[in-house]
Amino acid sequence: MTASHSDSLVVLFGATAGAYGAKLGSDERELILLVWQVVDLQNKKVGTLHKSLVKADNLDLSDQCREVSGLTPEGLSKAEPLDRVLQQFSQLVSSDLKVLGRSSYTLCSDGQLLIRQVLHPETSKKNYLLSDCFYSFYDLRKEFHTCYPSSAAVKDQTIKTMAEYLGLGTDEAEEDFGVWQVKTMVAIIFSMLSEDHVFTEPETVKHKYETGPCSKSETVDSETVIRARGLPWQSSDQDIARFFKGLNIAKGGVALCLNSQGRRNGEALVRFVNSEQRDLALERHKHHMGSRYIEVYKATGEEFLKIAGGTSNEVAQFLSKENQVIIRMRGLPFTATQEDVLGFLGSECPVTGGKEGLLFVKYPDGRPTGDAFVLFSCEEYAQNALKKHKEILGKRYIELFRSTAAEVQQVLNRYMSTPLIPTLPTPIIPVIPPPYTIATGSIRDCVRLRGLPYTAGIDDILEFMGDATGDIKPHGVHMVLNQQGRPSGDAFIQMKSADKAFMVAQKCHKKMMKDRYVEVFQCSGEEMNFVLMGGTLNRSGLSPPPCKLPCLSPPAYAAFQTAAVIPAEAAALYQPQALLPSTRTPQASAAAPPAVTYYPAQAAQLYMNYTAYYPSPPVSPTTVGYIAAPPGAVAAAATATHTPILPQPGALVRMQGLPYNTGMKEILSFFQGYQYAPDDYNGLIQLSDQARSVLQAPKEWVCL
Repeated sequence: MTASHSDSLVVLFGATAGAYGAKLGSDERELILLVWQVVDLQNKKVGTLHKSLVKADNLDLSDQCREVSGLTPEGLSKAEPLDRVLQQFSQLVSSDLKVLGRSSYTLCSDGQLLIRQVLHPETSKKNYLLSDCFYSFYDLRKEFHTCYPSSAAVKDQTIKTMAEYLGLGTDEAEEDFGVWQVKTMVAIIFSMLSEDHVFTEPETVKHKYETGPCSKSETVDSETVIRARGLPWQSSDQDIARFFKGLNIAKGGVALCLNSQGRRNGEALVRFVNSEQRDLALERHKHHMGSRYIEVYKATGEEFLKIAGGTSNEVAQFLSKENQVIIRMRGLPFTATQEDVLGFLGSECPVTGGKEGLLFVKYPDGRPTGDAFVLFSCEEYAQNALKKHKEILGKRYIELFRSTAAEVQQVLNRYMSTPLIPTLPTPIIPVIPPPYTIATGSIRDCVRLRGLPYTAGIDDILEFMGDATGDIKPHGVHMVLNQQGRPSGDAFIQMKSADKAFMVAQKCHKKMMKDRYVEVFQCSGEEMNFVLMGGTLNRSGLSPPPCKLPCLSPPAYAAFQTAAVIPAEAAALYQPQALLPSTRTPQASAAAPPAVTYYPAQAAQLYMNYTAYYPSPPVSPTTVGYIAAPPGAVAAAATATHTPILPQPGALVRMQGLPYNTGMKEILSFFQGYQYAPDDYNGLIQLSDQARSVLQAPKEWVCL
């Protein structure tokens, strides 16, 4: 039993199977020893001194532990496990208090490491319940420095230095390990009591992490923030708080970081109540969360505010209800209403405040994103909601995840702060792309490289090709990137003839590049083009591309990414290539005008609405989205090149998420009031009938 002004102290000392002293608990080793004694502060009496060995799951003791403590694995193997020792501790302390005629007590330890870095983390991992007495304690080093201000700084204090300062003549070698430490601590406390020192302000450990909003106007001390990296993607703020169990995290101080697609990236910024707690958190670098080790680094207050800070009044009002469990819903139908969501959740998981406990995420123009956040008043209701993960609402399955106040702010900030279509600078200069195109047809004059190292570049491929480099067509090397813009390990090379492609495939197949062997297959331009459109090419033949075609547009809205920028000096290397050729007309193909793209004036930067498929320069062309230009610029380009130009500037638009039964009539009706090219969309992509049939599936359309 404890009280804010206790009449007794329980002096506590412990050791682990690993590091000792200032590094106690930093190596994540288990507790193996507890020694304690009750001290009556009023009558200056003591109870019985108790020493208990603790049986750890891993009895492999470090050399330092063996040398300092004198303990052996054989002796520890006969000890009781930690949960039994903690039960004995409570029983024996209660018994000693009765003997001394006292009713309340507070722990007193040498520093904070034993309580914060050993007992709390270990019991949390083993799912043991610590009694309330372990959430309040006195740090003897701080109390000593308060009583004796001329003594050494708190961080430099040890039991031995405090005893030497007081001139206590105790011999460490005469007592067992742990016993000497407790007896000396008791003697130090009695010396402090003789100086009329009063123990009034104990250190506290928070029982529970408190959620709450954070405003961008707040001032966050950079000495209180850390970055945790390597978190499981499904981890919540409560999981992170549990990882840092024993340390006091500031209210709303856990901010999960999101990637450019709005999904968690395995990192979090954590804000502690003071720099002392932050320094203890840094000692948990590479401690484990489940089977994964977590890296812990210093971070800044600016980084925390960038992730967790918000300015929206709507979000502030939503998060104003404290100690709520937040659940994120993803994949909602765009037509879903508050009533639909409440009906989906049902009566077994009532939402706090009904409709007021729902927050729909929208784009700046008011369109829904399919995301929403929901508040629940207790863990039970939240667990019931999570059981509905991937259940159907309308015709779509809904994903449900634990979320945080910082994630709410971050998602809303990302969707609302960036316009969907960046503003283009003016004036703009037309640039006519060169006449080369990505090959099509059934002639097998291409090769596919599979299994490339992810660090491989154009130079590595040319070196890999050896003498066959001279047989590559101009701009004929195409690196395939995935939807995240990273190398996929594949590349296509256009050779000058089918014979050259056959020779390369025979000569270079399973040849080593760096530390990996690379497979080389002969293929046709049609097959190459089909794979670049998002399909797959394997032994079974062609597989249709997925709905999201990486060569057309990214998988996320522009609000989640920075507009692509190409510096002026690199413009010559990034000449745009019309992967989607200009629209065909019923007349002869020779009459079809070439595509025109536009760069900003003064050759400063190129802004694009979408990130398209990027073969690696300078060997390969780059596909870019078309940007509208003033009629005067188009006329100037036509005059300069004496080449027929499109009568009106055009723009590519991609429609994603359409119902499967959508037809041309519905598309045209959707764009009613806007001017569009009257040509049939079949002329946009020059592919075989098999490839075109996949692209014509009414899930995604590309319009010019």
